[in-house]
Amino acid sequence: MKQIVQHLKNGSIELAEVPRPIVTRGKVLIKTQLSLISVGTERMLVEFGRSGWLAKAQQQPDKVRQVLDKIKTDGLIATIEAVTAKLDEPMPLGYCNVGEIVEIGEGVTDLQIGDRVVSNGPHAEFVTVSQNLCVRIPDSVPDETAVFTVLGSIGLQGIRLAQPSLGETFVVTGLGLIGLLSVQILLANGCKVIGIDVNPQRVALARRFGAYAINVSKEDPVAICAALTNGKGVDGVLITAATKSNEPIHQAAQMARKRGRIVLVGVTGLELNRADFYEKELSFQVSCSYGPGRYDENYEQKGQDYPVGYVRWTERRNFEAILDLMATNKLDVQPLISHVYPFQQAGEAYDTIMQKRDALGVILEYKPKVQDESVRIEVKSAILKTAAPAVNVGVIGVGNYAKLMLLPALKETGVNLSSVADIVPLDASYAARKFAFQTATSDYHTILADEDINTVFITTRHDLHARLVCEFLTAGKNVFVEKPLALNKEELRKVEEIYLKADSRLMVGYNRRFAPQVIRMKELLIDRSEPICINILVNAGYIPPEHWVHDPLVGGGRIIGEGCHFVDLIAFLCCSKVVQVSAIGVRGDYLRDKVSINLRLADGSIGTIQYLANGNKQYPKETVQVFSSGRILELVNFRKLVGYGWKGFRKFNLWKQDKGHKAEIKAFITAICTGQVAPISFEEMKNTSEATFAIMEALESKQTVEIK
Repeated sequence: MKQIVQHLKNGSIELAEVPRPIVTRGKVLIKTQLSLISVGTERMLVEFGRSGWLAKAQQQPDKVRQVLDKIKTDGLIATIEAVTAKLDEPMPLGYCNVGEIVEIGEGVTDLQIGDRVVSNGPHAEFVTVSQNLCVRIPDSVPDETAVFTVLGSIGLQGIRLAQPSLGETFVVTGLGLIGLLSVQILLANGCKVIGIDVNPQRVALARRFGAYAINVSKEDPVAICAALTNGKGVDGVLITAATKSNEPIHQAAQMARKRGRIVLVGVTGLELNRADFYEKELSFQVSCSYGPGRYDENYEQKGQDYPVGYVRWTERRNFEAILDLMATNKLDVQPLISHVYPFQQAGEAYDTIMQKRDALGVILEYKPKVQDESVRIEVKSAILKTAAPAVNVGVIGVGNYAKLMLLPALKETGVNLSSVADIVPLDASYAARKFAFQTATSDYHTILADEDINTVFITTRHDLHARLVCEFLTAGKNVFVEKPLALNKEELRKVEEIYLKADSRLMVGYNRRFAPQVIRMKELLIDRSEPICINILVNAGYIPPEHWVHDPLVGGGRIIGEGCHFVDLIAFLCCSKVVQVSAIGVRGDYLRDKVSINLRLADGSIGTIQYLANGNKQYPKETVQVFSSGRILELVNFRKLVGYGWKGFRKFNLWKQDKGHKAEIKAFITAICTGQVAPISFEEMKNTSEATFAIMEALESKQTVEIK
């Protein structure tokens, strides 16, 4: 199928060939009929993409600070590679979609195949969305009207926050699509409305809908608002403009009455003048998109609704409210349609919104009917000459780690890159083209069923690891899985059961043991005659509580999900297994990401892991210290290794950070090609998982936990 994407590096628009998305639990598959270009938002994105590096940096100073911090800790080369890779990724455009449901996922009960629906799906021939972001369109509402629903709900949410009442006077600043829709919603609510813009055509449209509209290039809106309200000022201001200027906020404060309300729906400068707000005791609020539920994964992805008695208006209910206004002819969008293009002429449509400032409602029509509905596509890219022809690889999951580390390392090994799968079709297609895979798919079962693929790399979210490992081992394929191997003891038991029956290799991505400086540390420790002490300080960094990694059922928490790296590293350097664990966390730390962990190993060595999420990004992320027989090794962020008291060794520094990603991939591929066992034994991987489970048990029980 085709999907519209933008390349952030240069702002170019592409009609990309991607696999058709698959349907998962709680979601529906929609065949698109129309989609609407959000002129304000999408024009800003294209302008940002077309701007130079300096202009991009000036528009995102917070990102610049992050880049500078990364340079200090990871080095210049690694930072440039990360930034370049990020800008190289195509970005999907669009969020106003109308189509017909052609497939329904498990758990969806209030929608049916054949329903005509509106959703926030992107510009693509097929989209898959959660049931909470999809609403059936009333029979009396045509597609070209319904396609404005999502934009209308954005304005509606801002209006709900402003709490207008019958007879109040409201200003709408910025008469783009959302502004003109908001004008009509406020009028339907019984308010007197004043519209403000610099575009004479949009001012005329606002007047047509019944508002008192002002062209600010010719009239003073503050004076006019004062005259229209007998000097009292307006009750509220809804700002739907998109500008870098602080003027709309200042102007809103001047127009508002004492204790008036100002709600920002669009994008403006936010340098507020205290005097403006102090003297009138004004309230100011920023509206979040479509309404309650936005950016809540439980609501948007898992389908968990908010009880209507406690949250009357959610994203989906706002969609329904807008459709009701359309069905009763209280919301007229026909005058807002300025251009209609066939979907295949998407490039011309975007040229229009960039070149013609009078462009307003630009609709894309998806005709003729879609020809290719496959979940797997062939990729026209150069086929590499393989150095390891016996290894045919499939990759499942192409998140940041896969794109930055795994796939470049795989490509260097010379294996045959057969297929890449991701539930996000665009991600699969992009990875396939960039790294020269033969096919891209949105359904990993196509890789599972492919008898020619004998090796798979699994880099999905953590909750899928154990299940996918079992499926692919059962299918007779070699498996490399990113950490963790399992999220609980039962998953680990099942993996072990399948592994012992399988005739394939299994390896977990504990890359740090393959880092060149770690290899050197182990060589230096070979001649030790007594147990060693290892201290690892992990400046883990803050991750918001709502992130999936904290979900015990999806990510397993940060200790199981990431702390396993450092358990494995300690066991590797000691050449021994963890047999005893104790741990203590900061009081009230419900995220379990500020933890002190003590490990005892079978050879008598001890290890301490300080895993802390309350540090600073300017400090190195990982520091490893080894104390052995009057000697010390200190490894800082996998760039600087210093020895104290070692005969013949003082330091081993690198220009570029190397955590062993390339070496671990090469070692795994070499094992397959030469018929050797996997580089990490199953017993080692099992022990690491058991140790992380014991750490969580120790945190809960506040007791030392033995690992049998």
